[in-house]
Amino acid sequence: MIEIERKFLVNSTAYKNEAKSEIRLVQGFLNTHKERTVRVRLKGVQGFLTVKGKSTDDGLSRFEWETEISKSDAENLLKLCEPTIIEKIRYEVELGTHIYEIDEFLGDNEGLIVAEIELDFENETFEKPKWLGAEVTGQIKYYNSQLSKEPFKTWKK
Repeated sequence: MIEIERKFLVNSTAYKNEAKSEIRLVQGFLNTHKERTVRVRLKGVQGFLTVKGKSTDDGLSRFEWETEISKSDAENLLKLCEPTIIEKIRYEVELGTHIYEIDEFLGDNEGLIVAEIELDFENETFEKPKWLGAEVTGQIKYYNSQLSKEPFKTWKK
């Protein structure tokens, strides 16, 4: 239940031509304590409840537990979440043996596009597509829980 993930900015929309899927996500946080976050997510018509632990110092790894819940339960729990609800379109791109999840944020985070790749071990090598930009792994401002508190539109450009 340890998630190993690297996060990158995206420098073009070329990923859309390579995407095998596209789905709308709506998510909120019941808890955003620095030691743990509790997230509620609607992924299309599926609901999920996720608990994430504190990241390692480099931001690569952290505990993650997730379970599927009903759409109705997710909708009700979203009403209890801390401000602000995050909305985004997620694209999945297969490259080699990995899948990139590219999140195109909407609403208060519109203009931000972030790609994530899950790895089996921290120093695993992986292919990098041309549309992949600067790495932001471990930069807290790019965590969804932080984007709910300090949306992209409020950042100084």
